[in-house]
Amino acid sequence: MSLENEVRQYQQKFADVKSEIAKVVVGQDALVHRLLIGLITGGHVLVEGVPGLAKTLLIRTLSECLSASFSRIQFTPDMLPADVTGTEIFNPKDATFSLKKGPVFGNLILADEINRAPAKVQSALLEAMQEKQVTIGNESFKMAEPFLVMATQNPIEQEGTYPLPEAQLDRFMLKVLVGYLSREEEMKVVERMAGSAPIPEVRQVMDIQTVLEAKKAAESVFIDQKISAYVVDLVNATRDPRAYGMQQLVSLIEMGASTRASINLVKAAKAHAILNGRTYLSPHDIKTIAPDVLRHRVSLSYEAEAQGKTADDVINMILETVPVP
Repeated sequence: MSLENEVRQYQQKFADVKSEIAKVVVGQDALVHRLLIGLITGGHVLVEGVPGLAKTLLIRTLSECLSASFSRIQFTPDMLPADVTGTEIFNPKDATFSLKKGPVFGNLILADEINRAPAKVQSALLEAMQEKQVTIGNESFKMAEPFLVMATQNPIEQEGTYPLPEAQLDRFMLKVLVGYLSREEEMKVVERMAGSAPIPEVRQVMDIQTVLEAKKAAESVFIDQKISAYVVDLVNATRDPRAYGMQQLVSLIEMGASTRASINLVKAAKAHAILNGRTYLSPHDIKTIAPDVLRHRVSLSYEAEAQGKTADDVINMILETVPVP
């Protein structure tokens, strides 16, 4: 089968997944799309939004659509790394140790309010997220495939929280900002929850093997050298805006995006192309997904904060300035 036919099939199957999720979750189309990108690429998604926006319901519903294993980890200040990864338990009866795996062993992992746990607990996720394995004692265990971590954090409440270190932020492929529903969408939610009709059941419309095959297809999506150069220019512009004629950004950026940003931008854009039924990358794919890839990798200066500038403001200026091939 040609790549074009494969991609069309995957586009339809992922569209079916979106339709199933829409039976239960109202709105949040952008977040659903980004989660599917993370699923296809093997990347992870950091979601920032106030409580009560159906983030937990969304990823649980996605796991049901795929018949994939799902684990929810509620991060709290008194957690230990073993609460995430698991530990060895001593059995006094026969003086042996047995292994108890933690909730991180699953296909889809919800790390709820990840910034409420101290750095040592947050770092327990790093090996699983980056190396796709967890070491317990002297033994390493491979993670399930596909493996996706969706972490959430509250942008408002800062008391009792621990900001994610830069090294961990960089492990997230995408950072998605989730806002309130529109008036019409919230009306649908209220009518659905206030009514007597049961919440629709979600069917399995795709299996894990198909996701893994779609991942391979995404790797084969064609990228022209001009598009590659465009990606590198966008990321380089966050490090040296003066070289791209953006003198006004020099004092606003403390630190630019890493090389991992360039890699993840290409990977995410390829998955975006697959979801739109294309076998090649266009500049539109790059521009659409760039804010989600870059916003948590661009550190702003105190001057930017004083001016009320956000990372999205800086990224949008870069996208408007860097020439499109």
